[in-house]
Amino acid sequence: MKPITILVLYHSRHGTTRQLARHIARGVASVAGCEAMLRSVAPLDSEESADPVASLQDLAQCDGLAMGSPVWFGNMAAPLKHFWDQTSALWIQGALIDKPACVFTASSSLHGGQESALLSMMLPLLHHGMLLLGIPYSEPALHRTQTGGTPYGASSIAGASSAPLSLSHDEAELAKALGARLATIASNQKLALTP
Repeated sequence: MKPITILVLYHSRHGTTRQLARHIARGVASVAGCEAMLRSVAPLDSEESADPVASLQDLAQCDGLAMGSPVWFGNMAAPLKHFWDQTSALWIQGALIDKPACVFTASSSLHGGQESALLSMMLPLLHHGMLLLGIPYSEPALHRTQTGGTPYGASSIAGASSAPLSLSHDEAELAKALGARLATIASNQKLALTP
């Protein structure tokens, strides 16, 4: 059986969202038979991407999706929104229906709009018929975190500077847990559908 592929799709301006994406990918890889495919979205300016840019085919062929963006005025970043604005053909085909998905974000401050940005990323996923996952309170780090991590998805406080801060232990642990949960559910779903 071919590996379960989880697309970890993100936009990162200063690197903190990219760090979260990498920890989610580590969580995915911790589940037997699962692999993470790290992809970014095309920038709208002259920025360079650290990972390959996602195609619509990557999205259509994945078994699950983790999507991340920095908080931009309480919303997802424009390059990520632009990517989703190109997915009408997949919506018409129903290509993403019933695939599990989760979201993650980073903001410059504790009250910088993490939950609203996470919710904004969920909207196109709901329209595509995806199954949304969060972080359950059975994760101990969700009870003790002082920086990032919500039941809506993994998160981090990046700070106000343009240099990314290292993720706290709790932020990294919650991102890995979310990746592992997503991979486990995608794997179980695929096993249930295999004759």
